[in-house]
Amino acid sequence: MENPIVVEVTRGGRVESRHRGAFAVVDAKGRAVHAAGDIEAPVFPRSAVKVLQALPLIESGAADRFGLGARELSLICASHSGEEGHVALASDILAKAGLGEGDLECGCHWPFAGAVARRIAGEGREPNQLHNNCSGKHSGFLCTAVHLGEATRGYVGARHPVQERVRAALADLTGTALDPEEAGIDGCSIPTYAAPLRGFAQAFARIVADEGAAPERLAAGRRLIEACMAEPWYMAGTRRACTLLMEAAPGRVFAKTGAEGVFCGAVPELGLGFALKIEDGATRAAEALTASLLARLFEPHDPALAAIYAEQSRAGLRNWKKTETGEVRAMAL
Repeated sequence: MENPIVVEVTRGGRVESRHRGAFAVVDAKGRAVHAAGDIEAPVFPRSAVKVLQALPLIESGAADRFGLGARELSLICASHSGEEGHVALASDILAKAGLGEGDLECGCHWPFAGAVARRIAGEGREPNQLHNNCSGKHSGFLCTAVHLGEATRGYVGARHPVQERVRAALADLTGTALDPEEAGIDGCSIPTYAAPLRGFAQAFARIVADEGAAPERLAAGRRLIEACMAEPWYMAGTRRACTLLMEAAPGRVFAKTGAEGVFCGAVPELGLGFALKIEDGATRAAEALTASLLARLFEPHDPALAAIYAEQSRAGLRNWKKTETGEVRAMAL
């Protein structure tokens, strides 16, 4: 099946580029409310499923033991920008478990926030692992290991108990058998498992509809999603797409980006989850399509909010002189 064109990029009134992709909006039973493209083809969700990866932190009791509130839980589900508040909070989470930056195994990269990266470079410093966009998630993994008395070294390995629990949670909520021997390796070194878009969308629908899994697991998922919606800046950063999408409808929308053109999320009041993948991995297209899907979902219930998302689904393009040159726009599907 060939995926449809879901986003266009224009210049001078002409279409210059096109992005193909697939998306699924489903209910807790996996029934598609709105979908296009091949939603059964396995895709790597990358960071879009950090809520699912954090479930064992809640289920094990580690979050309560270390007193993790909404900000901490949001950061644990984050692909953050490496801003000062993100780095400080990740360090605080590790300290609660008696650990530090050196215990992380996510590697380091320059902060996504350009101003922060320039300041670090200007001071003659290098970034450390706390600046990694996944440092919150990894801090959560380490808290769970400490709480359960497990070795912290090697916690990123597919056969480590930390990652075994993550795989079991993913398999349960997506309804997909996941083999550690077939896992990919994510940018932050943990295993990443491919599954159909329908499965990832259903996982989030199950959480917000409160059906289709053990009550304790669903409650853990709701707690994490509610934390992200309450503190969206900690899950992303200043002017990031995830932040803007959730701030547009406080407490009503959960949306999480993943590398290579993936987005997952949920609309709790409708009991629906969604997942999408842009074939060429373009983030600009994934962001536009996510906003467009939210506009469609809210149109019958809240036209004013739908209009906000419709506006977010069209991003103007400007050149280095700030002259408008075109736009990125989601297709009507």
